[in-house]
Amino acid sequence: MNIQVVPEHKLSSVAPLKLCNVEKKEVELILVKDQNGVQYTSTSIVNTPTTHVGPPGSSSEDERETWGKKIDFLLSVIGFAVDLANVWRFPFLCYKNGGGAFLIPYVLFLLIAGMPLFYMELALGQYNREGAATVWKICPVFKGVGYTVILIAFYVGFYYNVIIAWSIHYLFASMTSELPWLHCDNPWNSVNCTIPIPMNASFMDNRTSYAKNKNTPAAEYYERGVLHLHESRGIGDLGPPRWELSLCLVAVVFILYFSLWKGVKSSGKVVYITATMPYIVLFVLLIRGITLPGAMDGIRAYLHIDIKMLNNPKVWIDAATQIFYSLGAGFGVLIAFASYNKFDNNCYRDALLTSTINCVTSFVSGFAIFSVLGYMAQKHGVRIEDVATEGPGLVFIIYPEAISTLPGSTFWAIVFFIMLLTLGIDSSMGGMEAVITGLADDFKILKKHRKLFTFATAFGTFLFALLCITNGGIYVLTLLDNYAAGTSILFGVLIEAIGVSWFYGVDRFSEDIERMMGFKPGLYWRLCWKFVSPTFLLVVVIASIVTSTGLTLDDYVFPQWSNVLGWGVAMSSMLFVPIYAVYKFFSMPGTFKERIAYCVTPEHEHHLVKEGNVRQFTLKHWLAI
Repeated sequence: MNIQVVPEHKLSSVAPLKLCNVEKKEVELILVKDQNGVQYTSTSIVNTPTTHVGPPGSSSEDERETWGKKIDFLLSVIGFAVDLANVWRFPFLCYKNGGGAFLIPYVLFLLIAGMPLFYMELALGQYNREGAATVWKICPVFKGVGYTVILIAFYVGFYYNVIIAWSIHYLFASMTSELPWLHCDNPWNSVNCTIPIPMNASFMDNRTSYAKNKNTPAAEYYERGVLHLHESRGIGDLGPPRWELSLCLVAVVFILYFSLWKGVKSSGKVVYITATMPYIVLFVLLIRGITLPGAMDGIRAYLHIDIKMLNNPKVWIDAATQIFYSLGAGFGVLIAFASYNKFDNNCYRDALLTSTINCVTSFVSGFAIFSVLGYMAQKHGVRIEDVATEGPGLVFIIYPEAISTLPGSTFWAIVFFIMLLTLGIDSSMGGMEAVITGLADDFKILKKHRKLFTFATAFGTFLFALLCITNGGIYVLTLLDNYAAGTSILFGVLIEAIGVSWFYGVDRFSEDIERMMGFKPGLYWRLCWKFVSPTFLLVVVIASIVTSTGLTLDDYVFPQWSNVLGWGVAMSSMLFVPIYAVYKFFSMPGTFKERIAYCVTPEHEHHLVKEGNVRQFTLKHWLAI
C-alpha cells in the first residue's frame, strides 16, 4: 500500500472539515490507498474513552455547580459552624461547669463524636454530590431523615433570623452620640428603672443577681424598648408584629436572598466578609477587654479549674450537647456545602481544620466575654457569678451595658453588633442553603427555578418569623428554640449515623472515601462511626428526653398546652423517618423480602436484588469495619 499526498486541486470537491464543538473526540483520517489507480480517502469520528470520576450511578453528563475556590467552601463551613452560641453559650457553660475542667469532657466528645460526625457528613455530601434528602440513594429507606433535617433547618430559620433582626435594630440604635440604654428617661422606661451606680444593697437583699435584674436601663431597653414584653401576658397574648423589628427582619431576608440566589457562586463570596469579620471584631474586643480594670478577675473565674465538677453527670451532658450543636452536624448544611466540592477534594483535612477552628473560637471568645464581665463585677461591686449569664441576656443586656460605660461607647457598640450580625448571617445562610439544596436536588423543577425557590423559602421564613416579633414573640422564640431543634435534631443525626455506618456499611463508606481521596479512613474513624458516635448520640437523645422539663422564661411558666405544642413541632419533623420508611416499603415491587432488599440496597445496585445478591442479608456486612 502506497501512501500518497493528494494534490490540493483533487480535494476541491471534498467538503472541508469544520471545527465542531465536540468534546474529547478524535478525527481519524485514513488517507489514501492506491488501489488499481484509484485513490480513496475516508474519515471517521472516534469516541475517546474517558474515565468517569464520580459515585456509581452518576454520569459525566450530571453537571453540578462547584465552589469558585476552595477557600469559599472553608469559609462557608466555618461561618456556619461559628455562630452566636460560640459567644453567648460556651463561655458561660465553661465557667459554670468547672472552668478549665469542663474542657476535659468537651475535648473528649470533640474527638470521639464531634469530629467523626463532621467528617462523615462532609464525605457523604462530597461523594454523592446530593443534598440531605437525595443523598440517601445509598439506602433509600432512610430518605425520611433527609426531610427531617431539612424541616428542622427551616424551623430554625424562623427564630434565628429574628435574633439577627434584633442585632440590626441594636446596630442602628447605636448610631447616636449617646446610647439609648444608658439612662432611665426614655419613653419605654418604667418607674422602677434604676441607673446602675456602684451596687447598693437593695439589689442583693432580694437575692436577685445583677444579671437577672430587670430594672437597669439596658434590661428595660431590651425587654420594653425592643421586645415590648411588658405589653404581653404570655404566649397566649402575642399582639401585632412590631413595625421596627419587621423592617429589620425584611433587611435580614433581603441579605439572605441576595446572598443565596445564585447558589454557591454568590454565597461563596459573601462569606469573605461574614466569616472573617467576627474574628477581626473579636480580636479587637479581646484587646480592649483585657485592658479594663477587673478584667483579670473575670478571666481567672473563666479558667478556674474545679475537677470535682466532673463528678456531676450534668457537666458531661452539657459538654456533649454543646459540642454537637457547636459543630452543626445534622442540619443538612455540611452535606449541602460538601456536595458542591470537587470530587477529589480532601474533606478529611477540611473536617479537622474547620472543627478545630470552631472549638478554638469558642474558647477564645470566653476571654473577650469574661474580661468584660470582670470589669462589670468590679464596677458594680458584685461577684462574677452575679453578672455571668448566657444567651440573649448576655449579648443584648450585660455586654451592651458594659460597652455603654466605655470611652467611645458608640464605636464599641457598633463594632460589637456588627460582629453579632455577621455571626448570625452566615449561619442562617447555611441553614437556608440546606433547605434549598436538599429540596432542589429532589425536585428538579425547583432547581430549574432556583432564584424563585430561594425567594419563596426566604419569604416563607419571614412570614413565620413575624410571630416572633410580636409583643409576646420572645415566648414563641423560646418555644421553637427548645423544641424545633432540640431532641429532634439529635434523633435525626442518630438515624443518619446508623444509616451510614450500619445499613450502608462502614467498609463501603470507607471505600467511597478512598475513591475520592486515594486513602481509606483509619481504624479510629471507622470504630467511631460504627460504635462510638451512635452510642454517644443515643445517650444524648435519652438524656435530653429524661431531663426535659416544662418550659420557663425567667419567672414565667409556660402553660401545659404550649409544651404539648412544642412536642408537636418536634414530632412533625421526626415522624418523617418512620412515615417515609413505610411508604418506601409499600411502593417497592416484589415479595416481602425483596421489598426490604430494595429499601436497604443502594439505588444503583437494585439489579442485584433480583439476582438474590443482597449484601445486607449477609453476616459479613454487619460485622465489617
